[in-house]
Amino acid sequence: MAYKLLDAFKRLFQGNEYRHRDSTQGDFVASFLIDDVYSLNRSAKLKAAVDSRRSVLNVRNKTVGRAHRRGDGSFGAAVPNVQPALIPETYVVALGDVASIEIGAEVKIFAKAMIKQLDRVGTDMINQSEEFKRSNTAAIRVGIVGVNFASVYRGLEGEREYITTGKGGYAHPIQEGAQAEQRLVARVSSHFDELIVLRFVATNMPPLEFAWLDEKQLTKEYGAALVRISALYETRF
Repeated sequence: MAYKLLDAFKRLFQGNEYRHRDSTQGDFVASFLIDDVYSLNRSAKLKAAVDSRRSVLNVRNKTVGRAHRRGDGSFGAAVPNVQPALIPETYVVALGDVASIEIGAEVKIFAKAMIKQLDRVGTDMINQSEEFKRSNTAAIRVGIVGVNFASVYRGLEGEREYITTGKGGYAHPIQEGAQAEQRLVARVSSHFDELIVLRFVATNMPPLEFAWLDEKQLTKEYGAALVRISALYETRF
């Protein structure tokens, strides 16, 4: 089956210039996780919650009435008497406000300069995991990490543009990808129920092409994660 989240991640790079520090990109990717869990049809409880609109995709990534750090995507119990929005051409799940989080996702993308970002990214992910738990101790916490393995990369931040050289602070993604993944997973995996790693190859240079490092293996790993998320939903909700 085709997975919406993987297609959404691919669209960040294929045919598009990827610009760093744009928080909406993580939102866009994470928003399709619930549709993929639903389409897998391994959780009768989640299917009933989506079909009845009892639970919705949180368009604001915050629970109503509770102040906390925003995540990239969350699904949870709908606020009563608030009409959810339906976008059937894009989502199976309805969009609306949530009272408590049932599934929360945090997305981080390592496209370049990975090693120097490790501390910040790891801390952000751990903090967000705790925020999901604070909203609902039963919340299923999902981390999604993209790791680039391109041989060269063009970075774009605001007006700044540069191409990696492989030296100094401009290492090529392929020089850092494996180490960055290993160190981040070791630090944050215990804070999430599922930690999904998306290994890809994108130079961010014309003609703006994209490839998965090993698409067959990634599809297996992502599908297996969806099965486990489905089982957790059955157990916790």
